[in-house]
Amino acid sequence: MSHRSYRNADEHTPLINGESASSAQAGNHTQHQPKTGLRTFLLDTQYTPGNDSESIAVRGAAYTWHVTKVTLLSGYVNFLLVMVPIGIVAGALNWNPTAVFTINFFAIIPLAAVLSFATEMLASKLGQAMGGLLNATFGNAVELIVSIVALKDGQIVVVQSSMLGSILSNLLLVMGMCFLFGGLVHRGTNGDGREQSFSAAVAQTTCSLMTLSSASLVIPAALYAVLSQNGSQDKNSSILILSRGTAIVLLLLYVMYLVFQLRTHSNLFDEETQQEGDAEEEASIGPVAAAIVLVVVTVLVAICAEYLVGSIDDIVESANISKAFIGLILIPIVGNAAEHVTAVVVALRDKMDLAMAVAIGSSIQIALGVTPFLVIVGWIIGQPMSLHFETFQTVAFAVSVLVVTYTVQDGKSNYLEGAMLLGLYLIIAVAFYATPSDAFDGSFAQLLGNSS
Repeated sequence: MSHRSYRNADEHTPLINGESASSAQAGNHTQHQPKTGLRTFLLDTQYTPGNDSESIAVRGAAYTWHVTKVTLLSGYVNFLLVMVPIGIVAGALNWNPTAVFTINFFAIIPLAAVLSFATEMLASKLGQAMGGLLNATFGNAVELIVSIVALKDGQIVVVQSSMLGSILSNLLLVMGMCFLFGGLVHRGTNGDGREQSFSAAVAQTTCSLMTLSSASLVIPAALYAVLSQNGSQDKNSSILILSRGTAIVLLLLYVMYLVFQLRTHSNLFDEETQQEGDAEEEASIGPVAAAIVLVVVTVLVAICAEYLVGSIDDIVESANISKAFIGLILIPIVGNAAEHVTAVVVALRDKMDLAMAVAIGSSIQIALGVTPFLVIVGWIIGQPMSLHFETFQTVAFAVSVLVVTYTVQDGKSNYLEGAMLLGLYLIIAVAFYATPSDAFDGSFAQLLGNSS
């Protein structure tokens, strides 16, 4: 337990016995002696010996170690952090591309978890409005960093697939697992089954936004098909103009959604905020320390992402799998692992509002925030990133949004609905795995060649 219990263990009062304040402090320090062992130094996230030292140097070193310790012990997946230096060395020394990809793949998973932890710590100190904005900004930081690195490298297929994959993994995989496992645990008795419930108003609002985002992909695909039939020579530039204009509109809508959620209609989201507040925070770090952790981890993610993306072409050639599959299935697992676990755990505790906030909220961030932002970034750096996804990808996304909307519109869920969402995700995953490695490359190469 915390060192406060040691402070209260002795009823000896120094002032009554004529002792000075410094003697009292010495007494308190003595009472902390049981907590100065190696186990306390390495594993106690509440107290680190040296934090109460009179020496600034000792105090600084102790606090630095305390922040490091709390960060390292913030999640079970952090044992994979040993892969970070190995992954950086592997990339720097040009190891086998498969090894570089695999090691950095596993290195980014715990970095995403630490990034999420630092964001939560910083957000909790800034109040609800600023905290919510910070969470919205950094919630998908890993996907954003990986995608910017891939975009700079001209891997537009990977970028588009990873954006679509992040949305589908949240809508189908995460929500499906929440509904399935939460529904099984809270299914009631045979013949008298029960369903888990969540805010139908929030679900309807977010599903409406997801439907809008699917329309933003369907329209460019439809225009491209029409222009192709007519033999238009300027179809690629037309698609880029449409995509960039649409991206600006989507970003404006995303800002309006943030204002709606955090300010004007925050009452609709009160229940999930309340439940978030119910979660016990056993250990925390200060805002400055959290900001430093955020910066350091972001840099490490960028380095690992650089090596990960750089090995994709060789992986595609040697393993004969498509870039679309890597982007759709593998990269979202890297960025969303921590969120996936969080959503399922709170669903098992019957806190479905919070589970839905994690799953659908993250999808909206990607669809209305990150993807349009990447279109603008591509515009700035001269890469033809557009909202014209392949027809197959667009159809998969539109169908998924349709199924999810029908599933959540009543504000209730059960394990059968979870199984259906997981089933659809598996069907889409198998379809992309079966896709030849060069199937989606043609139109993007053409788009790249015809754009200036």
